Amino acid sequence: MSLVGPSGSGKSSLLRAVIGLQQTLSGTVENNLARSQVGILFQDDALLPWKTARDNVALGLIFNGTERSKALAEAEAWLERLALVGFGDRFPRHLSGGQRKRVALAQVLAMKPKLILMDEPFASLDAIVRARVVKDVVALVEREKISVLLVTHDLEEALSLSDEVYLMSQGPRARITQHYTVPIPRPRDPIHSRMHPAFAAIYERLWADLSREVDQRAEGA
Repeated sequence: MSLVGPSGSGKSSLLRAVIGLQQTLSGTVENNLARSQVGILFQDDALLPWKTARDNVALGLIFNGTERSKALAEAEAWLERLALVGFGDRFPRHLSGGQRKRVALAQVLAMKPKLILMDEPFASLDAIVRARVVKDVVALVEREKISVLLVTHDLEEALSLSDEVYLMSQGPRARITQHYTVPIPRPRDPIHSRMHPAFAAIYERLWADLSREVDQRAEGA
């Protein structure tokens, strides 16, 4: 599921409220998941620069009481799944942007979450690296049956990755104004899904609706 909308509509705040990093002013956040079953992936990878890739991935497991040797072995297994064999001893400064993003993802996935919150996690990557990392993420979450709530400004990304897309209105006091169901079957390739017959029509509708929200802000300014 993706959340899209104008800047300042509260998309990132909504993610922080879901995971408990921000208190709601009113209303409630309801789910049947324990806090440990929810992971979050920010735009910045937030890796500890003084720890190796393996140690960064193992960090959450160790905090949750997993024996260090077992946590490191599990971290290595996740690095292998994300095509980072041989990179476990490297520090973040010795990794490319795409490699750091994979390490951050391994750190989240090692905790075996049922839900991952993603806040523009691929925005800092160049186009080719971004496409490859996104493809890996899609394959992993489909295989592991993990739900994802994604915040993105990229409408093509929202539609190519999601089953459901929600459009938020201008803030403050933003609300959900539109809902789009994406009828592209899974398993799904994020690039090839953009060639699906249904993609263009939904994209045009989403673009028009988002443009109206942005224009309303300009008129009210």
